[in-house]
Amino acid sequence: MQQSIEARLKEIADRHGEVERLMSQPETASDPNAIRRLGREYSQLQHIVELWNEMTNAQTEFDGAQEMIAEEKDPEVLEMANLEADDLKEKLKSLSADIKLELLPKDETEHADAVVEVRAGAGGDEAGLFAAEVFRMYQRYAESRKWQMKVLSENATGVGGIKEVTFELEGEGAYQRLHLESGVHRVQRVPSTESQGRIHTSTATVAVMPKAEELDLIIADNDINIDVFHSGGAGGQNVNKVATAIRITHLPTGLVVQCQNERSQLQNKLQGMEILRSRLWDMELRKRQAEESANRKAQVGTGDRSEKIRTYNFPQSRITDHRIGYTSHQMQNVMSGQLDDFIDALLQEEQARKLAAVGD
Repeated sequence: MQQSIEARLKEIADRHGEVERLMSQPETASDPNAIRRLGREYSQLQHIVELWNEMTNAQTEFDGAQEMIAEEKDPEVLEMANLEADDLKEKLKSLSADIKLELLPKDETEHADAVVEVRAGAGGDEAGLFAAEVFRMYQRYAESRKWQMKVLSENATGVGGIKEVTFELEGEGAYQRLHLESGVHRVQRVPSTESQGRIHTSTATVAVMPKAEELDLIIADNDINIDVFHSGGAGGQNVNKVATAIRITHLPTGLVVQCQNERSQLQNKLQGMEILRSRLWDMELRKRQAEESANRKAQVGTGDRSEKIRTYNFPQSRITDHRIGYTSHQMQNVMSGQLDDFIDALLQEEQARKLAAVGD
């Protein structure tokens, strides 16, 4: 392993010990923010330290096997030593790749929660129904990961579908695991309203953004315009008689956010500002990524929200992710929220491209 990497690993081991010491201090125990910050750092450092220890042990075993090969005369023992050395060589190669990946610069969204928007695309009522199913798919996936979900804004259709829904997912790895879900999801199936049995194609658009905290991105009061109006849809007398819905326009970018889910004007404003901050932060991150050649090389797909990323073919029970050519025939399981096979494959491809980009 390169000396520069070894030096970096020694620095990390020293910092790991320092963080462990800080976490045991009485003053830390009385500061929830410090506990959360140090706990998160400790968890990240712990993983790297464990990988390094495992690699050090494997290197010691490999060196021992090499010595045995050089000195051993017995053919059977020599064969066993060669097999062990080959296995250890592969293990060292794998551990080295894992460590290099862990040492890649971490982006600021690594531990961010997610704000997700699902919108009906082309296809009329069928698109709205599919968008509702995509929303439920992510809802069930969030439940399986034990993430907390909160709907920030929802606009339903009259036939059980949705025009658009925006929701927040809070939990470990929420944004990192879902950020590659952004794009156009296409469905091919026979709609329930189709009397001739013809297959229709409809779409839903998904946008996954890192949740921006107030300290991450400050929006000046004179950069926004807020309109209050009467919300529509279900909700009782309060919805119809009291102006609680909020429309926020960000003047520098023209971004518009509407919230009418809550009965309180203040709550709708707070949720609207949360969505606006996340959209602005996401916009800034995408701008930076477009300017960095390494990120372009490492990117899975184009990263464009208009990119068709996945097709759900119901008649053939086939789901295909077009960016990596990954296909599954477990339609029912996937729509029930079992997304890890797709997400893990995408993340592995992203990691491989990051490593390749670093090597260029």
